[in-house]
Amino acid sequence: MNRLADSIILLWGWRRLALAFLAGGLMVLTLAPVNALPVGWIAIPILIWMIDGSATPQGSGLLRRMLSAAAIGWWFGFGYFIAGLWWIGSSFLVDADTFGWMMPFAVIALPAGLAVLWGVGVAVARLLWTDGWPRILIFAVVMTLVEWLRGHILSGFPWNAIGYTLMPDPLLMQSASLVGLWGMTLLAFLVFAAPTLLIGGAEQGPGRRLVVSIIIIAMAANIGFGLMRLRGAGDAIVENVRLRIVQAAIPQAVKQDPAEEQSNFQRQIDLSLSSPLPQGNDGPTHIIWAETAVPFILTEQPEALAEIAEMLPPGTTLITGAPRRRSNGSGEVTNSVLVITDNGEISDSYDKVHLVPFGEYLPFKETLQRWGIRQLIALPGGFAAGLERRSLIAGDAPPFSPLICYEIIFAGEVTEDGVRPGWLLNVTNDAWYGATPGPRQHFQQAILRAVEEGLPLIRAANTGISAMVDPYGRVTARLDLNQVGVIDGNLSQALPMTLYARYGDRIPGILLLLVGGIALAGRRSIIRRYN
Repeated sequence: MNRLADSIILLWGWRRLALAFLAGGLMVLTLAPVNALPVGWIAIPILIWMIDGSATPQGSGLLRRMLSAAAIGWWFGFGYFIAGLWWIGSSFLVDADTFGWMMPFAVIALPAGLAVLWGVGVAVARLLWTDGWPRILIFAVVMTLVEWLRGHILSGFPWNAIGYTLMPDPLLMQSASLVGLWGMTLLAFLVFAAPTLLIGGAEQGPGRRLVVSIIIIAMAANIGFGLMRLRGAGDAIVENVRLRIVQAAIPQAVKQDPAEEQSNFQRQIDLSLSSPLPQGNDGPTHIIWAETAVPFILTEQPEALAEIAEMLPPGTTLITGAPRRRSNGSGEVTNSVLVITDNGEISDSYDKVHLVPFGEYLPFKETLQRWGIRQLIALPGGFAAGLERRSLIAGDAPPFSPLICYEIIFAGEVTEDGVRPGWLLNVTNDAWYGATPGPRQHFQQAILRAVEEGLPLIRAANTGISAMVDPYGRVTARLDLNQVGVIDGNLSQALPMTLYARYGDRIPGILLLLVGGIALAGRRSIIRRYN
């Protein structure tokens, strides 16, 4: 192992960059749908040894060493993001005649842009680098901050944050109720970097055994907390709330065809009625359709509202995704969730706040339109963003927090400020991406929000994965990709507010300060010892 580490450290030129790219791509195997967690103990040590190697040329100036480290970080990040996000290109093939030419640019440009943050992060880590164990803590703190920034700057895109690699199942997710995604991201970087502390002798410093022990204890505590929490987990349900999720599995090319609007709408109704809808205590109290399951503006087609009223038994409520035209006279259309009563009235609504760039709206619109670029949604001007996140009321069920499509991936941002809902509802349309890793990654990230918040998650996806998830992240019912059907089930009771739901990112922030302080103290100690 020492010889392997030395050979990686001494790599130079294109071989170093190629290995960084391959290691980044390999790291994606730790994510859904593969969830090969041990791969992280290969990919991350390779990255760290290459950062070690960026300091090897004698007489190299600071700028040269930082640029060398930045190149390593960029190529690792580029490999990670291109291997983890290639499936985005599928959306450009739905209407290949119009958007197919854009696919190579999207598949390459997004990973390349995200990799810039990794390049900067590795360069900053290299600036603070030192021999021995402190470099591992420095690396973990800096790269966790980089991942946090990726989830927040501009419009934010925390998809496939490194923390998810450490949480392939509910047992390993439970600590997220304490420290959230970003606290688990810090732990993931520490755990995957730990093997580098086992290589080398005295040059690692006297503190390496203590650091390795602390990392092992932290991971063991994560597993132990998961076991303890799941052992005490109940299966309490909300009384008198019975849900039916409809998964129509309409291909995107059909879904966005104006000639198919009425048949798509009828398909939702037919599936809702595919099993008997008895009145009273045996039938569903709520029927849930996916994002834009209604493919037109309901208030402009009153006959459709009448069909919904005819479908719904007394006391049953429909919750559906649908476009909505604002009533302020602007003509703007929003991507919304509507609550419709059994008499066909829209009783409540939520407009999507966090729109998908290039999908639902076009940033830098005037400039990009001159280049022939427009958003994927065939709506002039795209969707308008909602003004605020808010909870909705539907019948006698507890208030719920609606999250449309990828709004569910933003940790700490899934509920209305100051309001504790009884459940999370994620309606989405992943048909754009076919049977690729994308919908599976999306589902994994949605599950973690339930654990962080201590709230059950109900998920209605046009082509899947639709599911019922309890507040411990356990899937109680599901329909897989491209299955047509319905899920009938109960709504789990919410747990008391979790530590993360109460304090949010302040907790991982404190952990970063603590680990960062230990790293800098160790760095000063090693510098004094060798000077």
